[in-house]
Amino acid sequence: MKKIAVIGAGSWGTANAISLGKKGIEVKLWIRNPELLNIIKSTRENTNYLPGVTLPSNIEVSNDIEYCCKDVSIVVLGTPSHAIRDTVFVIKDFISKDQVIVNLAKGIENDTLYRMSEIIANYLPNNPIAVLSGPNHAEEVARDVPSATVVSSVNKKIAQYVQDAFMTSRFRVYTNPDIIGVELGGSIKNVIALGAGICDGLGFGDNTKAALMTRGIVEISRLGVALGAKQCTFSGLSGIGDLIVTCTSMHSRNYRAGKAIGEGKSLNNILKSTNMVVEGFRTTKSVYELAERTGIEMPITKEIHKVLFGDTDVKDSVLNLMLRNKTHEMEDLPEIESVGWKDA
Repeated sequence: MKKIAVIGAGSWGTANAISLGKKGIEVKLWIRNPELLNIIKSTRENTNYLPGVTLPSNIEVSNDIEYCCKDVSIVVLGTPSHAIRDTVFVIKDFISKDQVIVNLAKGIENDTLYRMSEIIANYLPNNPIAVLSGPNHAEEVARDVPSATVVSSVNKKIAQYVQDAFMTSRFRVYTNPDIIGVELGGSIKNVIALGAGICDGLGFGDNTKAALMTRGIVEISRLGVALGAKQCTFSGLSGIGDLIVTCTSMHSRNYRAGKAIGEGKSLNNILKSTNMVVEGFRTTKSVYELAERTGIEMPITKEIHKVLFGDTDVKDSVLNLMLRNKTHEMEDLPEIESVGWKDA
């Protein structure tokens, strides 16, 4: 394995660089912020995002993005989803066609409603593309907490190549050919995580959050299948796995943001209080638009969208969800009617 470039030194980009570095792979980590670059050079620690974790000596840090992209076998995109288009536009002239592009960002572009791999393919149509997604908190992966993830690519050999690069004794990597499902699961779970946080912020209990998560995965898979994903993907690590970890942990910025909303804090104050990107805010817009365009029913997403962008009181949204028309739990399964009901 030649050198690997990681473009973006947020928490998840840095965590992956650390994991790869500990494996013995030479890593070039691109850092946009000059101040953070100087801090990491002097302390070997990303104090902004992963304080207390030391970067291995074989991670080279730089703010020269062209240099970072040269002479590496894999280019890992670790920038937030809303920055992927600009990032790929910048690096496209430095990328050779034999380099593998691995995307870490989870999101759906607001204007185009493209998944991240679709944006990348627009600028790098000849490059193999893979995505990495799963129930992975950067804070835990960077500290060698045993974790598992999924790498997806339409090309089996590329998926296995990336699997070999990233897999360690503490970071288990599975492959999955369903890139649509893997990307959608990793993106839409952030919307449901906002709802889970809102539930806790309102002081509701475990019953509420369990119901929201369960019906949330129904919405995710419902839209995913309509967009070409495989149903079974949403039962895996990038589906229910990622949903569980994002809806239940204070490591999750989307959960924390939702909790703050439930506690009565304003959207502006929430965004000002963190130096991290809350992907769920933008993704809610995209998912709501996709649901409207496809005619897919997504009541939880619709209510979260109304809370975020329509000034609806969260308590009214809860009432709307609880008093929806009665329905069958397995309403989306075509075979359910063949089971039949027993007469009373």
